[in-house]
Amino acid sequence: MLFIQVMADCPHTIGVEFGTRIIEVNGQKIKLQIWDTAGQERFRAVTRSYYRGAAGALMVYDITRRSTYNHLSSWLTDTRNLTNPSTVIFLIGNKSDLEGQRDVTYEEAKQFADENGLMFVEASAKTGHNVEEAFLDTAKKIFQSIRDGRLDLNAAESGVQHNPSQPERTNLHGATNEQHNGKDSCSC
Repeated sequence: MLFIQVMADCPHTIGVEFGTRIIEVNGQKIKLQIWDTAGQERFRAVTRSYYRGAAGALMVYDITRRSTYNHLSSWLTDTRNLTNPSTVIFLIGNKSDLEGQRDVTYEEAKQFADENGLMFVEASAKTGHNVEEAFLDTAKKIFQSIRDGRLDLNAAESGVQHNPSQPERTNLHGATNEQHNGKDSCSC
């Protein structure tokens, strides 16, 4: 289960924040390591190093502030230049709860996503609407890339690690050796 903490007065990320979540995709427990780089231009040089080895990227803009949308092209260029070509990129329009203050239309953001091969959704960090879905859909797409062979578990730059030291747990291809006496297990 993915736990999302929704806070009414959440302070902005300064620099980089880190978190982890264990979620289930197709019966497989997967540990997500999440690096929030905040997207602030003044931290851009620092945050670029966090792109290396990323299997997925969530690019978030504020639907009420066109300036955040206008920076998407340069952030997308950084993401594509500094990550694996198979990195899953999800575009998220945040603050969908503020429809009356909208400055970026759904249609133009959807078109940008389609033209650039990105997954897209509008969400609200305040209400939690579509937040969990964005993480789950990203994880599912990464998992599918592994199964299809587009992401190589043996390549360090893939952003995916497999924990083979635990033979009794389910591997990423769905094979199991031995069940854990009712305990949660993660092959990550």
